[in-house]
Amino acid sequence: MNTALWIDGAPHPGVGEIARENPARPDERVGAVRVADPALTGTAVAAAAAAFAPWAAVPVAERVARVTSAIVETSAANDVRGPLLSRELGKVIADVRGELDFAHALARYDGPVAERLGADTVLHDDEGTLVTTTDPYGVIAAITPWNAPVILAALKVVPGLMTGNTMVVKPSPLAPLAVTDFLTEVARRLPDGVLNVVNGGADVGQALVADPRVAKVSFTGGLATARHIAASAAHHVRPTVMELGGNDAAIFLPDAPFDLPTMQRAVFGTFLTSGQVCMAIKRLLVPAARRDEFVEAYREAAERVLRVGDPLDATSTMGPVVSREHQHRLTALVDSARAAGGTVLDVGRYAPSSEDGYWVRPTLVLDLPDAHPLVVDEQFGPTVPLLTYDSVDEAVARANGVEQALASSVWSADTDRAVAVARRLDAGFTFINCHNRAGTSLRASFGGRRSSGHGREFGVAGVAEYLQTHSINHPAAIRDNRALGNAYPVPAARG
Repeated sequence: MNTALWIDGAPHPGVGEIARENPARPDERVGAVRVADPALTGTAVAAAAAAFAPWAAVPVAERVARVTSAIVETSAANDVRGPLLSRELGKVIADVRGELDFAHALARYDGPVAERLGADTVLHDDEGTLVTTTDPYGVIAAITPWNAPVILAALKVVPGLMTGNTMVVKPSPLAPLAVTDFLTEVARRLPDGVLNVVNGGADVGQALVADPRVAKVSFTGGLATARHIAASAAHHVRPTVMELGGNDAAIFLPDAPFDLPTMQRAVFGTFLTSGQVCMAIKRLLVPAARRDEFVEAYREAAERVLRVGDPLDATSTMGPVVSREHQHRLTALVDSARAAGGTVLDVGRYAPSSEDGYWVRPTLVLDLPDAHPLVVDEQFGPTVPLLTYDSVDEAVARANGVEQALASSVWSADTDRAVAVARRLDAGFTFINCHNRAGTSLRASFGGRRSSGHGREFGVAGVAEYLQTHSINHPAAIRDNRALGNAYPVPAARG
């Protein structure tokens, strides 16, 4: 597997390495990636800057074809890459297959969108001639997280390159192996400098976003890091796209069915990737009169579909969490909930494949006050609070009462009623009768509000993030010498 840096069309040994262990068996070393320092990061940016003009000059249809071809050819090794990703991250093998196939699906969707957005529009009428073009920004700095490393890198790299930008990507050190291999295999099929990959710690990320040659930053990750990036970007007056965490509420309306298929979707909406997903259910809001009914149905569904075990075992649907630190934080959070009077209920089948792995038992927590950290903050793990409400107005107010407004869901037997409630939710995305990746779509833009970030990924908006408009206007009054140039514009009379 390719674990060197990739700079200006060639592997680079870097200045050191980051090793990665298997979260299911921490004494097993999965592999290591070579790491950069600030100087090498600058070299990667310089390569991307030098490659920008010729890459942007390639016709958009040809760029789309080249990027798509590179991804298709790279994806041929996904059968080998899959177990690597599972072992370094602890993600179950069924989830890994879907993640690695995502880039090809995204390329098929984004390609026609990039071609359409890259075409000039010309308006010629009584007001004159207006030509609107779209241009790439230049060098894009992309910083990606560990929980879905290939998907979240593809969401930046595919539209970024298709629209004519060049890129420097920094993966997370917690899951760098499979994504580094994937990106370098794509990069070697493109012109030198178009796509560069640098691994490393905070010093590499800081050097990347502070480089004045970077035209835009696309970041997916946590709020604390986002604040540092935003400060650096503000210094250079540079635009950013930020997809941060979410404290997603799932509102079950009074008429919501609690049948097995519905509850299975709710369980998977909570516990996929051990709950380490920005758009996982983080709070369950259920009518007070139906709480016990919901708890019974939810636990029954979890018993059927949620099995914690070896990520490489095809029967496992949940693996360990990513690190010992994360395991300890989540365990302490559940202990705190219990100490605060919460009722902690185990859910699913728990069969860890080792004694010392980073396992966290999935739990449902009842009777917590809204001020408890498990309710207020994103837990990012396999534990979820159940909150009860007495009116739909109360449920909506409480769903909206957090800072991280990424996604949400409404569950009801009446789709029109669910959509009406969804319109009242202050979130960037709302699922109906599902939650998490089951409700996503390549055509539906995704992103947050408030502390969950800004900008969009997926859909037309996700491609448009990598283009800037350029208006070229020749007013008719100037063309016909009917104006001296000191008048305000007025619209032409319409018949």
